[in-house]
Amino acid sequence: MLKVLGLFIVTALAEIIGCYLPYLWLKQGRSAWLLVPAALSLAAFAWLLTLHPQAAGRVYAAYGGVYISVALMWLWAVDSVRPTITDWIGVSVCLLGMGIIMFGARQA
Repeated sequence: MLKVLGLFIVTALAEIIGCYLPYLWLKQGRSAWLLVPAALSLAAFAWLLTLHPQAAGRVYAAYGGVYISVALMWLWAVDSVRPTITDWIGVSVCLLGMGIIMFGARQA
């Protein structure tokens, strides 16, 4: 279970970095060369999704909860914006949904 959670976190970081670098280029006038590591990061993101042991649709659905959690941490660590109580409540609801999707009963 910890391995899957760690894989979800690394996957989310790859996606966030792959989207954040073009943001820096487009919104903050940084170098267009940031698009190269952004593309590599998004390619790594797609590859990392293939490493999950569950069916692809289930992984994508459950991954959303972890992505939201990591994005909130990114908001705090990188953008220096402290999450609000409603942010934490929202993340909790998302993680509960993720747990239901990933660990709920399965049809045979």
